[in-house]
Amino acid sequence: MSYRDNRNRSGGRSQNRSGNRGRSSGYGQRRPVELHKATCAKCKQETEVPFKPDGSRPVYCRECFQQQKPRY
Repeated sequence: MSYRDNRNRSGGRSQNRSGNRGRSSGYGQRRPVELHKATCAKCKQETEVPFKPDGSRPVYCRECFQQQKPRY
C-alpha cells in the first residue's frame, strides 16, 4: 500500500493528526496563568507578571519592558 492509498483510510471523514476527529487529546491545552503582583524597576508602577518574582532580577511593566527590548 502506498502513501496515497493510506492517506484516506478514514472513509472520507476528516481527522486530525491524532486520528480523533476534533476531540481534544489533552495536548496543547493551557491552564489559566496565575499572575503575581510586582513593582516595575523603572517606573515604580505596580504591575502583574506570570511568574513569582524572587528579587534577583528586575521586573518591568509592559511599557518599560517594550523599551528595554533591543530593536533588530
